[in-house]
Order: sequence, then C-alpha cells, then structure tokens
Amino acid sequence: MASHRRPKQPGRARVTVLTATAAAAVALTSQAANAAPSEKPSKDEVKSKVDKLYEEAEKATEKYNGAKEKQQKLEKQVDTLQDKVARGQDDLNELRSGVGSLASAQYRSGGIDPSLQLFLSSDPDNYLDKASALDQLSTKQAESLKKIQAKQRTLAQQRKEAADKLDDLATTRTELGKKKREVQGKLGEAQRLLNSLSAKERAALKAKEDRASRASERQALDKSDKPDTSTGTAPKGSGRSTSAYAAAQSKIGSPYVYGATGPSSFDCSGLTSWAYAQAGMTIPRTSQAQANAGTRISSQSDLRVGDLVIFYGDLHHVGFYAGNGQVLHAPRSGTVVRYESINNMPFQFGVRI
Repeated sequence: MASHRRPKQPGRARVTVLTATAAAAVALTSQAANAAPSEKPSKDEVKSKVDKLYEEAEKATEKYNGAKEKQQKLEKQVDTLQDKVARGQDDLNELRSGVGSLASAQYRSGGIDPSLQLFLSSDPDNYLDKASALDQLSTKQAESLKKIQAKQRTLAQQRKEAADKLDDLATTRTELGKKKREVQGKLGEAQRLLNSLSAKERAALKAKEDRASRASERQALDKSDKPDTSTGTAPKGSGRSTSAYAAAQSKIGSPYVYGATGPSSFDCSGLTSWAYAQAGMTIPRTSQAQANAGTRISSQSDLRVGDLVIFYGDLHHVGFYAGNGQVLHAPRSGTVVRYESINNMPFQFGVRI
C-alpha cells in the first residue's frame, strides 16, 4: 500500500532568511524606481571645468616650452664641444707625429757615447755642429711633449664636458616628453567634457566668446591712447614695442597651438616672442623668462600700448597690452589670437621692453 507522507516543512531559520532576502529585494526595487537619474553637468559647470583644464594645460605648456628651449641650447653646446674635441684630436695626432719624427732623427744621429764620437771623429768641427743640432732637437722634442700633455688634458676636459651635456640632454628630452603627454592629457580631458555637451550648447558657448572678443576689439581700437576709468591714460609705446605689437595685430585670428611660435599658429609666449623677432629683437621664449626681460610696471594705469602683460601667480601667461583695459594674446587651445579684457585673468604686472 502506498505511503502517504506530509511534505517536509522548511525550518524556522530558513523561513527567516528567505523573508529577509525578499524584503531587501523589494526595498532595492522601490529605491531604484524612486531614485532620480544622475544629473548631467550643466553647460556652465562644464565650461568651468574646461577652463580649469585649459589653464593647467597652459602651465604645462610653458614648462614644455622651457624644456624645449633648453634642449635646443644643449644640442648646440654638444655640437660645439664635439667639434672642438674632433679638432683637438687632429692637433694631438699632428703633435705626436712631429715628436715621432724628432725621435727618429735623434735615433739616427745617436748610437755611441758623444765623447767617444768626438774622439773618433775625423772632422771634429763637423761633429760639434751635429751635436749642437741634436741638442736643439732634444729641446724641441721636450717642448712638443709638453704641448702633447697640455692638449691631452684639454681634450679630457672637453670630452667630460660633452659627456655631461649629453646626460643633461637625455634628461631634458625625457622631461620634454613628460610635459608633452601632460599637455595632451589635459587637452584630451577638456575635449571629452566639451563633447558631453549638445551641439546647441557648444554653439552657445562659442557665440558668447565671440561676442566678448568683438566687444574687446572695439574697446581696444577705440582710441586706445585716451584716458578711461579703469586704466587711466594708455599712451602708445615707442620703438620696437610698437612694432612688435603691430606684428601681433597682424596675426589676429591665428589659432592657438601649444608649443607653436608662428607664423601661422601660436601659444601665448610664442606670439610675443615671434612678434618681437619681427621687430628685430630677441626676447626669451617662455612667459616666466619674459617677465624678467624688461622694466616691470606694477600698476595697470601706467601701462602703455605694446607693453607685455603677465598673468597668474606663477607667471604662466603673457600678452600685449592693447589699451583701454584690453590685452591682445593667444588665450588657450580652441581659441585664436584675439583681444580680451585684462580683468578676465589675474594680472600680475607689465613689462616694458
């Protein structure tokens, strides 16, 4: 006969676990349903982050420029030293060859004791003449040996200097690559943020920048030597600063490219150094070095059109003063050479070349 058994009931502990799990699942489902979706950063928030990234990229750019300038100087120094070493080695070889010839002549003239040679000589006067010549050869040989020793010391010093410069050059090239990657990383991150905006939002940001640039241009070109409430009188500069400023004006609209020094694209210090080169004057490559290239002007009211203007506490940005509280500069990646209010950045001082 079939056996009828009641199904085994789950234990009290198992019931408790299942109940708790079910309750947690219900709670999580409820939270997920009621939670607000993560908010996308606003256009202004994205712009703020992008501006910060561009500032950090420009800091790295000026360090990149400094490393690149150092590399170029080191390369020239290494080439010069290597040329000196090569020429010195040729001179040394020539000196050694001369000493060898003297030694051969001395060997051919010698062979037995000089007093015995005189005693056996059939022509004592002729022998004495030869002995005198031999003595002169010995003196000349000694002088040549001293020259060889001096040349060897000089060559050793030049070779060491060249080796040290090569080590420094290798370190600088490594630093250059590091700074380049840092700049590219900052710019890439900024671009990703911009790409998160809609096409309409990106267009609105660009339109706002363009309006501000046009307003700054009108302000700068509206009799920039007249007094105004923010900057006082801004007379035009003279000489090369005026010529350099005019050269920079000819590049309005040229794109900003980090590390570029013209003639079709620029970074901030690339524009100012290029412009001064057109005026027939060489100034340092980086903004930090340009900050020490002339007389400092501490007050904005004392600035003249064409003066360099330095921004930020670490002096990583430079432009030209354009009058009426405006600057002409290469601002950052994604922009072009343009006019902008001097108050858009933390002004440090001016520099009159």
